[in-house]
Amino acid sequence: MKTLRIDFVSDVVCPWCAIGLASLEQALQRMQGEVAADIHFQPFELNPQLPAEGEGIGEHLQRKYGMSEAQLAENQERIRARGAELGVVFDFNGRSRIFNTFDAHRLLHWAGVEGGQRELKHALLRAYFAEGRNVSDHATLVDIASAAGFDAARAAAILGSDEYAADVREAEQFFTRNGINGVPAVIIERKHLISGGQPVEVFERALREIAAGMPG
Repeated sequence: MKTLRIDFVSDVVCPWCAIGLASLEQALQRMQGEVAADIHFQPFELNPQLPAEGEGIGEHLQRKYGMSEAQLAENQERIRARGAELGVVFDFNGRSRIFNTFDAHRLLHWAGVEGGQRELKHALLRAYFAEGRNVSDHATLVDIASAAGFDAARAAAILGSDEYAADVREAEQFFTRNGINGVPAVIIERKHLISGGQPVEVFERALREIAAGMPG
């Protein structure tokens, strides 16, 4: 069985990233026994300039994309429906703000070092999209990390320092330099790029083709 390295470049407040991850994982489930994946979650900040308290969703999307309230509602319903097809919950009624995610990415980097990065990624996405929690608040992040099986005191110590900050910035700059300016960006074997929250079938077909072309 072949194992593919997959770099999943994304943000934890990006709905299409949650959709893309669910699609990728379901594609891998379909291929169980044929192809395995070594997934590395890589940082990307949609809104690196946001303050800790975040910004109202409507205000943010109006400023960033010129989106009206009607367009926002239509977009959210499309995302909610796509998520429902994949088992991903989006509760837009309970989520009125978007937050700075740099510290969440620092915890994800730590989780990549320790092991269990996928569990923390899922926990962060669920906390924001299904539970409407503030994923920039340190106490909230510690609680999320603890519930995902990580040591709470260690998580708090990381958040209270600048630990892994340089690593996250370096990774962000690396992918930006290499042309990643939108997410999700799914990079397979460091050279094949799949962009966006693609359907399960798109991921499955690409993974099969890439695995078939690998030596051995």
